[in-house]
Amino acid sequence: MSDARVHRTVHEVTAEAPAGVLYGLIADATRWPLFFPPCVHVEQLDFDGTRERLRMWATAGDTVKSWVSSRRLDVQRLRVEFTMDVPAAPARSMNGVWTVEPLAGDRSRVTLEHFFTVEGDAPADVAWIEDVTAANSSSQLDRLAEIARRWTRLDDLVWSFEDTLHVNAPAELIFDFLYQADDWPAELPHVTRLDLVEDEPGVQLMSMGSMSIDGGTHNTESVRICFPGAQRIVYKQTRTSPLLTAHSGEWSIEPDATGVNLTARHHVLLDEDSIERVLGEGTDAVAAGHHLRDALGQAGLSVLRYATQYALGAVRVL
Repeated sequence: MSDARVHRTVHEVTAEAPAGVLYGLIADATRWPLFFPPCVHVEQLDFDGTRERLRMWATAGDTVKSWVSSRRLDVQRLRVEFTMDVPAAPARSMNGVWTVEPLAGDRSRVTLEHFFTVEGDAPADVAWIEDVTAANSSSQLDRLAEIARRWTRLDDLVWSFEDTLHVNAPAELIFDFLYQADDWPAELPHVTRLDLVEDEPGVQLMSMGSMSIDGGTHNTESVRICFPGAQRIVYKQTRTSPLLTAHSGEWSIEPDATGVNLTARHHVLLDEDSIERVLGEGTDAVAAGHHLRDALGQAGLSVLRYATQYALGAVRVL
């Protein structure tokens, strides 16, 4: 690779939080979909305590890119080094490092460096990567600083929960219902509008209008990554409903000896500044979290029940 020019970008932010807090947020990549706007989904493939391999999906401009990264976590030096094992085109190679530097007064500086090469060093491709890297790095660092500023309250702002429904219905048809979400307005009473684009197999961009349990309406936009073989769909809302800074989740179907277990999982980051405006003066993060847990839980179970009805109805027709 000696004939390829190495390009370097550097971005940094100063955060009002201890260095250990910042390092912890960077090190736990599986929670990045909640913390970093460009990140859609992360799956940990291997981890030995220091080195790990991750499969990642993220927005890059108007596209969704996926790659496998290897990372080396150095808690003593507050560094996380990363290398894309198979870079997403047009990059030929991509690696970098996160560095956290303690400052006075429980403040910290976070620096994110990227080093990359491009096949043929085409100026247009180099410029595109630089633009996307700048946009995503700034977005990640800004959100990181914002979340870290609330680090003493973060446990009350991050919620994860799931609901499971056990049914005796064909798993393939239930997955078909969840996958073909563009049919939902005709099948789900709370969905008023849905536009779905799938330019790349298994990667869906979805815009949906829906009614909440209190009768209100809201619009959301999501990226969905579909795994038909595993009968899973993971998603990240890129435009959230009120009360939320971030929302990611998963639909999963797991057969057992007596039927199938249908699970709706949710991971949410509350928008602390909107809690009282939406739910009323005096409402705290814990109360808001319970409210969302009930609302999202009911909505998820409703979708799974309609998916089951669809699957059983399709079997009767056949």
